[in-house]
Formats: sequence, C-alpha cells, structure tokens
Amino acid sequence: MFKYSINIIFLLVCTLVYSQEQAMEVAAIEKDSTVYKTAYGLRLGADISKPIMASFDSKYSGIELVADYRINKRFYIAAEVGFEKKVSVEDYTNSTSKGNYIRIGFNYNAYDNWLDMNNEVFTGVRYGLGFFDQTLNSFTPNVNSLYFPSESINAATSTNGLKAHWTEFILGIKVETFQNLFISTSISYKIVLAIDDPENFKTLYAPGFNRIFESGTGFGFNYTLSYLIPFSKK
Repeated sequence: MFKYSINIIFLLVCTLVYSQEQAMEVAAIEKDSTVYKTAYGLRLGADISKPIMASFDSKYSGIELVADYRINKRFYIAAEVGFEKKVSVEDYTNSTSKGNYIRIGFNYNAYDNWLDMNNEVFTGVRYGLGFFDQTLNSFTPNVNSLYFPSESINAATSTNGLKAHWTEFILGIKVETFQNLFISTSISYKIVLAIDDPENFKTLYAPGFNRIFESGTGFGFNYTLSYLIPFSKK
C-alpha cells in the first residue's frame, strides 16, 4: 500500500508543479495590480482508499469522513471520523477488531500558491481516540511436538468497550483539480499513548490506528476526495 501511496504522491507533485509553472507564466504576462484572493470555508470529503481496500481484502471494511476549516493563510483545523472492522490472522491467533474513532488536530500548509491557486503541501498533527470491541476468534497453542501436534481452538471470546489513545504526525499533498474540488493523499506515523487490551490477549489492531507494532507505533495512508464550501475570500 505504501508503494502505491508514493506513486500517488509523486503524481500529485507533478500536477502541482505543472500548475505552479502555468500560474507563473500568467503572472509574468499579466503584470498588473490585481489582488488575488483564495477561498476560506469548510471542506468536507471522504477517504476513498478504504472502500478500495475493502474490495480487495475480504477481511477488512471501513469508512472515513474528513473535514477541515481554514483559519488563516497557513493553518487549518482538521478532523476525521470513521468506522473500521478488521480480521487479523497471526501465526497463533485469529482475531477481529471493530469500532469507531475520531481524530482531531491541525494542518500547516508550507506551500506558497501563485495568483488564486489553492493547493497544499502540508504537515499536520492529530490526537486520536478510538472505541472498539475485540474478539478472539480462535487460537493455536504454541506446542512444538511431533506426538501432540497443536490444533486450532475456536474461542469466540469478545471484550467490549475498549479504548485507544494515540497521536500521529502527517505529511501530505492536496491539489484543487476543479473549482472547490480537491484530491489529497497523505501518510502518517502513529504513536500509541494508551490502549486497552482484552484479558490474556494483546490488541493487534485498533480502528483508526491500524496495525499496532511491538514498539507501540504504526503507519497510515489516506487518499481523499473533498469539496470546499466557500464562506469568504481573503
């Protein structure tokens, strides 16, 4: 998945650079006193990578809605809410995590637009909170014996009301393809702050966080389509 995300980011960078060059050419021709303004407002959208993943992976389903609000030239308040269900198959366990999550924070646009362009090369920070249930579907005892081979044991043991807290750091690109319509891709590095584990079993996947590595970290990828509802221009 990260291989595809790098390709998508490269494509968006090329698009952004081309648009910038076109704008510079126009600016060079139109040397006048025109003041260009960009739109401020509420941007709403969805992460389309999740239904795409679900179409290729029968063990996954999810939906995520995204929003941001521009407060000045550089900063945006941003949030994501969603639901995920994931079956994790490990060497000795088969488990299911499902639940809701919310992430809230801000993005900083480091890109200098020309004229009335509204593109972004951004970094961001999020605080994430997830509420989920964990089910141990089956497990295989770790017994190495030629005479007593281990067999999978159906467990179907569920623990409800678990919580996960984390923070994440984001790097991404957002391009206005048509008026007020944006395509964005981003990658994130996540760090667990606190997480509930079921009794005698470790949480391997948390909705909104993704796979949890032994170091308590993880990675994420988003590919979103969003539409800007403009309130004003500044």
